[in-house]
Order: sequence, then C-alpha cells, then structure tokens
Amino acid sequence: MRIRDRHDFDKPEVMIIPMIDIMFFLLVFFMLSTLYMVNLKTVPVNMPKAQSAETQMSVNYLVTMKSDGSLWLEDKLIGEKELIAKAKAENAKNPRFAVVVRADQNLDYGMVIGLLDKFKAAGITKFGLAAESGGN
Repeated sequence: MRIRDRHDFDKPEVMIIPMIDIMFFLLVFFMLSTLYMVNLKTVPVNMPKAQSAETQMSVNYLVTMKSDGSLWLEDKLIGEKELIAKAKAENAKNPRFAVVVRADQNLDYGMVIGLLDKFKAAGITKFGLAAESGGN
C-alpha cells in the first residue's frame, strides 16, 4: 500500500465564476419578484376599461370615487374639503405632484369633472384618470 504524500493533493480553491453567476441570478430573481409584490392601497372599484391603459407604479396621490359618490384617499375615507386641502399642501411641497383619480364607471361624469375642477381651483394642474387595461 502506497501512502500519498500531502504535496500530491491540489490546494483547495474557491470557484469564483459560478458564485458570481449565482449572485446575479439571485439579484434578478429578487428584483423581478418585488415588482409583483407591490400592493397599492386602494379601494375596489369598477373602473372603465381602456385598450391603451398603462401601469404606473409611482403614484403619490391616488383618489378613488365610488359609485355612491364617496371619496377615498388611498384606502381611507375622506371628505372633499379635507382632500382638496391635503392635495394643496402636497402640491406646495412637491413640484412634480400629480393626482390620479380612479372613478367607478357607473359614476356620473359631472361628479368627476367637478372634483377635477376643484383640484384646478386649488392650483393643482397635473391630473390622471385611471382605467383598467383590456378595453375594446
């Protein structure tokens, strides 16, 4: 029986290239998985559908108008005067401030225009109207 000399063995080494590949894979995996974990705090509403609707993830003032005329700021019920006052204060702080209105499709169109008019009177000029994608 031959006894091996300890110099015959290769030195252990760390394979760095596969480790880098695995780290990039994990980075991409977590980046993509967090995109689907975004939870907008909203109230369920039956919005109209539009074929060219786009998904916006960075909404800083999301207002929901339900079919009964109630107003919601994100997921909290709010009065119209308080909503306009908060929007005016936010608009003064942030030059890129914009309001996105999610209105029920069964809501009177005049109510939506009335709310937008009150935002305009408060000095807010950037608006968005939300719709679900997949319309005709």
